[in-house]
Order: sequence, then C-alpha cells, then structure tokens
Amino acid sequence: MSPSRRKDLGDDTVSLDRIDSLLLEAIQLDAKASLAALGEVVELSPPAVMERLKKLEQAGIIRGYHAHVDGRRVGLDIAAFIGVAVQSPDRMAEIQEWGGTRPDVLECHHVTGAYTLLLKVKTRNTGALEELVNALRSMDGVRATDTMIVFSTAFERTPIPIEVPPEAPAKRRRTNKNNPS
Repeated sequence: MSPSRRKDLGDDTVSLDRIDSLLLEAIQLDAKASLAALGEVVELSPPAVMERLKKLEQAGIIRGYHAHVDGRRVGLDIAAFIGVAVQSPDRMAEIQEWGGTRPDVLECHHVTGAYTLLLKVKTRNTGALEELVNALRSMDGVRATDTMIVFSTAFERTPIPIEVPPEAPAKRRRTNKNNPS
C-alpha cells in the first residue's frame, strides 16, 4: 500500500497497489479465506499476506470482517427505508446518534433532496416498524418522515468495487553478448 494520497479523490483516499487491490477484492468475497488461499491469489506467502492485511486494517481501509446474514431467515422480515426531514442542521447529529444506538437501524446516510437523512432499517414485523417510526417522529428536530417498505430485494451488494491496477510488464533480462548462456 502506498502512503501517497490522491488529491483528485479527497484527502483520505489511499492509492493501492495491485496486490492490495487484489487482496481487498478477495477478502470481500470470502472473509473466511485462509492466508494461504489469499496468498495464492496475490502470489505471496501467508505471513506476507497477514502483514498486508494488518497494514490495510491500520490504515482504516479494512474496518472489520462480517457475515452477510439473511434477515428474513432470522425473523427480521420487514426491510424499509425511512426518509427523515430535519428541521435544522444542529439537530442532525442527535438524530444520527439515536440511530446508531438502535440495532434495527442498519444504515444512516446524509442525503440531498426532500429529506436530510435516509435510514435503512430491518424489523420483525410492521408493529415493530411502527414503534421505530413513532420514536423517530417524537424526537425534537424531526419535521417529517416518509417510510418505504421493501417488498422484495433483487440484489444487495456489500463488496465495494475495487479498481485493480494493470499488471506491470515483466522486466526483460539482459543477455551478455559475450556469454550467450
């Protein structure tokens, strides 16, 4: 991983080399992959892979390792998106913090458009969703909410697309004209 920052993409974007990019692709697809299996992908030894992963973790690029759980199979049958209109910007942090304390609020995004925040939630049933929305609406600073219940999900991606730099051309070995071996 190169410590250089790419100014065109923001101050906290890190330029990744080919090996780090390939490791990130592989680990996102299978967080349980062994160091040996990852080493085969990037042609490094398991200890070298471990060192690369530690550096990616320390840089904050890898923030954790997770299982992708089917909410419906564990009783969280209702998925919904809630648009939240906030009365003033000084109330936004409090609402975001509230969402962060709720296990049924999976994501919270500051967005453009009619709403200030967009929440992704999963609940057991519509009664639990109603309780969540009522709690949200009762907060100071919440002007309005708009709840969209998900009927079905065609796909849900968690891996981040990683741009893998092209492989560098192999260096040619020079031959000695006097010794053609």
